[in-house]
Amino acid sequence: MKATTRAAIARRAGLVSGFLGMLCVLGELCFLLPDLLVTRDALPMYAANIGIFRGLLQASILSTLALGALGVALERPNRRALLGIALGVVALLMGGAEAEPLDIGAPRAFSAGLDYFVLELLVLGLVFMPIEALFPLRPQRVLREGWQTDLKHFFVSHAGVQLLSFAGMIPAQVLFAWAVQLDFQQAVAAQPVWLQFIEMVVLADFTTYWVHRAFHQVPSLWHFHAIHHSSQEMDWLAGSRIHPFDAVVTRAAAFIPVFVLGFSPAALYAYLVFVSFHAVFVHANLRWRFPFLRWLLSTPEYHHWHHTSDDEGLDKNFAQFLPLWDVVFGTAHQPAHWPKKYGTVNFQPPGDYLGQLAYPFRRRGKATPYG
Repeated sequence: MKATTRAAIARRAGLVSGFLGMLCVLGELCFLLPDLLVTRDALPMYAANIGIFRGLLQASILSTLALGALGVALERPNRRALLGIALGVVALLMGGAEAEPLDIGAPRAFSAGLDYFVLELLVLGLVFMPIEALFPLRPQRVLREGWQTDLKHFFVSHAGVQLLSFAGMIPAQVLFAWAVQLDFQQAVAAQPVWLQFIEMVVLADFTTYWVHRAFHQVPSLWHFHAIHHSSQEMDWLAGSRIHPFDAVVTRAAAFIPVFVLGFSPAALYAYLVFVSFHAVFVHANLRWRFPFLRWLLSTPEYHHWHHTSDDEGLDKNFAQFLPLWDVVFGTAHQPAHWPKKYGTVNFQPPGDYLGQLAYPFRRRGKATPYG
């Protein structure tokens, strides 16, 4: 085996080992402290499929140790591989796949939602990291600049999904409480789930199109949304970079038609799964163009043009799912070539997480979008 190939395999094995080891330890915490850390609504589902989740944890721990050992065997020193092994051992000491909940008293009204973060990061990471490596739009490191900041954003938006979702529901519940249990809501919920799903995508996307456009064109809102545009390299994790205020307002706008029309829980869950996957997909570092799909559904090519700092792409492609709205309202842009660069234009928000949270509140002179 060539030395360069050997070193590349060692680095990748160490990286995946450390990644899985971190998730194993967090998964152990979910097993040990479910009343504090696990999403309340998901507890019955976990209880009914506990064997599957214990098996998934066991496989992850074994993979962590095996990949860590491979990384160390191929390259020394390999700090990421050693870290992965250490985290795998910690997970075993915490109980491994046989970990049982600790008694901490009465359940809390809210939980941290750590389970959602762990499962999403595991699934999305194991799906998108390999396909980005195989079909990259641009050659870039897995641990590219800003990945730690984006991982913190991912943690807040996914581990805090319960709190953020609750905050997003408040405006709809306050303004449209009168709409609860209207007769037409029963008719809406009685429709086939697939039809409700399509209706939710169309209505939510129309609403968020205008909210998204306002975040670009109103200077005080742009300061919040600029955080999402500050990444200068695009990949599956970059889409997680979003200010909590931006996330709450956008989710609240999407929730209004869902709340008022009374869609069924099954359709809502299907929509949420689709949204979670699609949001990661359109930011991915993939060169796929989808020539027969790209004017029907937002693709990486379409959304990359929204994130570009090239002049031709500024204030374009606001739709989250359906290019239709951009076509109708004159903001669509999808040429035959890809963007050259990404990020904000005349300034760059701070690169660290706390700096990005504070950035919109800092005093500044007269501000305009992109400047």
